[in-house]
Amino acid sequence: MPNDPDRPRRLAIEPNGPVLVEGPVEIVREDGTVATSDRFVVAVCTCRRSRAYPWCDTSHRRRTKPPGQGRKD
Repeated sequence: MPNDPDRPRRLAIEPNGPVLVEGPVEIVREDGTVATSDRFVVAVCTCRRSRAYPWCDTSHRRRTKPPGQGRKD
């Protein structure tokens, strides 16, 4: 799945979360295997906690936040 040379690939970096990539995408893993997705937007794991790595499964949300970093209602 080559990228369109006339259009840059768009990435969105989520604070404390995944990198959102406009799809379709191919990710070459450390062992040389390729993970592919044809979704419109793909969430790529950056914390390595995902059981679906390299795709994000929101495992980063389960991490306990330091005091003072939580939601204020």
